Amino acid sequence: MVSGGAGFIGSHLCTRLLERGHEVVAIDNLVTGSVANVRHLRSDPAFTLIEHDVSQPIQIEGEVDYVLHFASPASPIDFPSMPIQIVKVGTLGTYHMLGLALAKGARFLLASTSEVYGDPLVHPQPESYWGNVNPIGPRGCYDEAKRCAEAFTMAYNRAHGVDTRIMRIFNTYGPLMRTDDGRVIPNYFRQALTGAPITVYGDGTQTRSLCYVDDLVTGALAVLDGPDPRPVNIGAQDEVTMLELAQIIKRVAGSSSEIVFRPLPEDDPKQRRPDTTRAREVLGWEPTVSMEDGLARTLEYFKTALSVTR
Repeated sequence: MVSGGAGFIGSHLCTRLLERGHEVVAIDNLVTGSVANVRHLRSDPAFTLIEHDVSQPIQIEGEVDYVLHFASPASPIDFPSMPIQIVKVGTLGTYHMLGLALAKGARFLLASTSEVYGDPLVHPQPESYWGNVNPIGPRGCYDEAKRCAEAFTMAYNRAHGVDTRIMRIFNTYGPLMRTDDGRVIPNYFRQALTGAPITVYGDGTQTRSLCYVDDLVTGALAVLDGPDPRPVNIGAQDEVTMLELAQIIKRVAGSSSEIVFRPLPEDDPKQRRPDTTRAREVLGWEPTVSMEDGLARTLEYFKTALSVTR
């Protein structure tokens, strides 16, 4: 069972699980997910999509071996418009999904986030770092909900013996991202492909490391299959400044858009790169898709999604 199964990462995960021979039940309230993301799966008898908000209780008939909790709006543009829903899916949603895992004797995987580190004072960020998070800032609804989700997960592991796993997802991109997602890759591609100015926030020196979605899903399954209930960072090491990324996407897209600068949003992290030592040493996982290759694949998706022919 995959909550958020019609979302960007969740839909890729459903596809991979079906390829592994699983029967998959995807649960999504379609607030930020889309039926279009799983349209290619609807004819598969092993796939079921249930429209439901996991902040509310749900019962699933039959056996469940795995519960993968990926539901949550995750873009900063969603934070001011649906902060209560985001807090609820991270807290109540996690509670309900853990309850389902407990009732079914299923292994539970929490999709946590690099946002638990906030605006980090340690670089790169190891799993042992406790973070630098503003709980009452505009990003707090997401950051703290995910921190609470991790606490819930470990509480169920310790108190009820639920077989839990936690992955901390760093910046991920690829096909099926929302074109209006508001994060840097969709913004830059949309602007570059439509000829609009490419908007760089701050002076563009803030950094991110970008992981292609195929690698991320492989990492998620490695965490799911792995032996360790403690959090594991899953992300790429290709750290790039936002100005460099704007220039790369402008070149990849063959765009003539100018690059313009806007004020940096409040609490926007200045550096973001995971220490993935544990993922490599414990799980044998590391990304294989280069940034150039991943961006080229993503470009073709955005050309189609935006109906751009050039």
